[in-house]
Amino acid sequence: MDNRAIGIFDSGLGGLTMVKKLLELLPNEDLVYLGDTGRVPYGSRSVETIIKYAGQDAEFLALHNIKTMVVACNTVCSVAMDELIYAYDMPIYEVITAPAVAAAKHTKNGKIGVIGTAATIRSEAYKSALTKISEDLEVYMTACPLFVPLVEEGFVSADNEIAVKVAEQYLKTLKEANIDTLILGCTHYPLLSDIISNVMGETVKLIDSGTETAQLVARELQQQNLLSDANPGGGIKYFVTDSIEGFSYRASRFLHSDIGGKVQKVTLE
Repeated sequence: MDNRAIGIFDSGLGGLTMVKKLLELLPNEDLVYLGDTGRVPYGSRSVETIIKYAGQDAEFLALHNIKTMVVACNTVCSVAMDELIYAYDMPIYEVITAPAVAAAKHTKNGKIGVIGTAATIRSEAYKSALTKISEDLEVYMTACPLFVPLVEEGFVSADNEIAVKVAEQYLKTLKEANIDTLILGCTHYPLLSDIISNVMGETVKLIDSGTETAQLVARELQQQNLLSDANPGGGIKYFVTDSIEGFSYRASRFLHSDIGGKVQKVTLE
């Protein structure tokens, strides 16, 4: 058993999709969440800047005596994982492999779509992961850079005209490609899943990278006998680099619980 916390970081609000699933799967675990809300989004940054930000995020979490780290930012996972794995002697989970495996298992026609930030799509990390599973898979990738700002601003309801128009524009080529499986290659994107699903149609299966990775983390912590036996457990600390109020409001709506008073503002530079 290991009663230390699980550390999770993302560029902003999106990693809460991972938190929500971990709270469901591992209710006795303590969590430490860092959302770099002051510098979101990461997807339009240079590789050098993303690596720098990722290093600062990881360093902050490591100060909290965590037992494992989950990188909930697909952009970071696509370009900076080697640096993080080298720097820290603990299990570090990325959010690319698990959803790629899930998508490959689900597809019937072998046509898989991937949406993500510009940096994630440019890295071709998902394409690489999928073709390692099977070279017969056809992978269609589209960058959706406006999706993260839409989520951060709360434009996520299925009838939001702005978000719907943006989704229709971004997803057009994927619909034309006749994919049957779509990887949401950013942990922000599940917050737009109703819109994305409506645009793509009910025959297209959406694969949530955060959910798939949370399930992997839960399985492996159990297999490695690293689960907490604390009683009571299940506490969570939230840290952000910008407005506490804005994050608390949106996070409480998404998690369906009031996190007011649990959020602290920090400086990473």
